[in-house]
Amino acid sequence: MDDENERLEEDFYQFLNLPRDAPQEEITNAYRRLSRIYHPDKHTDPLRKKEAEVLFNKTKRAYEVLSDPHKRAIYDSLGTKGLETEGWEIVQRTKTPQEIREEYELLAQQKEERRLLQRTNPQSSITVNIDATELFSSYEDAYDDEFGPPGDFFPSIVVKGMNFSQSIQAPLTLTDTAYLSGELSTHKGSGSGSVNVSLRRITSPDGWAEVDLGFGNGLSFSAKGFRNLTKRMFTNISGILTTTDEGLSFGFVSTLAHQLDKNTVGYLTYKNSQSSSMSTSIVKETTTYRTQVNFVLGIPHSFISMSYCHKLEKHEGRLRATVKAGTFGAMLEYGLQRKVSQHSSLAVSMTVGVPTGVRLKIKLLRGNQIYAFPIHLCHEVLPSPIFYGTVTPMIAWIIVRRLVVEPYMQQQKVKDIERHRAMHHAQMLARRREAEISIDLMKETFRRNVEDEENKKGLIITKSIYGRWLDLSHRDLGDAITDVTIPLQCLVRDSKLILQEASKCQLPGFYDPCMGEDKSLYVQYSFHGVPHEVTIQDTDPLRIPKQSHRKQL
Repeated sequence: MDDENERLEEDFYQFLNLPRDAPQEEITNAYRRLSRIYHPDKHTDPLRKKEAEVLFNKTKRAYEVLSDPHKRAIYDSLGTKGLETEGWEIVQRTKTPQEIREEYELLAQQKEERRLLQRTNPQSSITVNIDATELFSSYEDAYDDEFGPPGDFFPSIVVKGMNFSQSIQAPLTLTDTAYLSGELSTHKGSGSGSVNVSLRRITSPDGWAEVDLGFGNGLSFSAKGFRNLTKRMFTNISGILTTTDEGLSFGFVSTLAHQLDKNTVGYLTYKNSQSSSMSTSIVKETTTYRTQVNFVLGIPHSFISMSYCHKLEKHEGRLRATVKAGTFGAMLEYGLQRKVSQHSSLAVSMTVGVPTGVRLKIKLLRGNQIYAFPIHLCHEVLPSPIFYGTVTPMIAWIIVRRLVVEPYMQQQKVKDIERHRAMHHAQMLARRREAEISIDLMKETFRRNVEDEENKKGLIITKSIYGRWLDLSHRDLGDAITDVTIPLQCLVRDSKLILQEASKCQLPGFYDPCMGEDKSLYVQYSFHGVPHEVTIQDTDPLRIPKQSHRKQL
């Protein structure tokens, strides 16, 4: 029901064509320019006077809000809704704009904290281990009967084991959180399970402590702690006590981390348990890549590993590669993770090593759920399983994306656009009518502006179209575009046109002709008698003339 009552937000800054940090002088000048167009006294026709009054009141309201520091602070924080009720009910008018912003930030933080207290944040994972080694068997039994059982003709693919885990968290207070997790696993006909209950407390802004009690393969009790030692150094310590058939066993892990530079962190970890080790790690992460080097000296195995992850911003994915070698053997792992929808990602990786052989892992991440399918392709390192394990998922993904994912995403996008348009249909019609009236009122100003620019051979907008992302070779897009030549020329000042970095649909004389779709603005203009044209995306800024135009002159 809230969505049905939701209104399209008014952008006062864009209506006045101002940046969000505009000083008072710019706000006043913008108000005066629009007032010359919309003031009712400028029009003698009764119908025009009535229509102009509506737009003048809108201009006046935008000016009153942005020129009042207190109202502007509330509008910047909450929009028009805050101006109507929510803002003034809780803010003292004697407070400074900075105090108002700080108070709203505090209220937003408290609201988020209350929301978190109501969440259980469930997380789950399902892992299915598959043995497909018969697909790439490196030998055949020469003594097998040529006419064996019919079922032996096809290689068998066997599920060797499965693992299910689930966890929830229950915030008790703003500093205390309880966790409940469980796990079930089966492997070759035998199974096991465990249940863990944890309680974590934030002891200070620099640390937390946690205790954990587990039941399943014996009784276990563990304690963990985290602490920031300095601004660049922190430590993490955990200990666990477990009961087994042989008695009690104790494990201890301690990590000391130090930030080496802006993007690099070094880790030193000591582990004392059934397999003890001492390890050193260096991790460097930037906006484009993440690299990590590990050196582990332990019992029974020691190894060194290096990994690199390249972040694919355009495709919202990650390209990974890892090399690992030690006393147990060596392995190479490479893979790709890519976002397939708003809440889902698909990851595929190949592992080639000795003595593990060749393994393919497919992982689907959807929200807080993980579905993993490790597939053992071959016990030995052979070219065929490496080739097919690498190429087959790529071909399968291309086919699935073209035939299933992209049509589904497009269908969902169309449904969302239709739902949004239906919800705001009346408001869209009102804004379209408002834009038409605005353009009609601008015609006299447009005529004077063009004459003035022609006399000094300045900037003249000859054609401008706004709407669905434009293909310059196809202009006939019906209701998906609107002609904005007149309102754009009225924004020209001293042979300059400056548009802010925001959607253009709320500029005077503009409206959104294709809500929910990508839009652009096409401008054909003449500057000092030389014709030019430019097309920008809806939210891009625009400045005419460009510096290159001036250099040409």
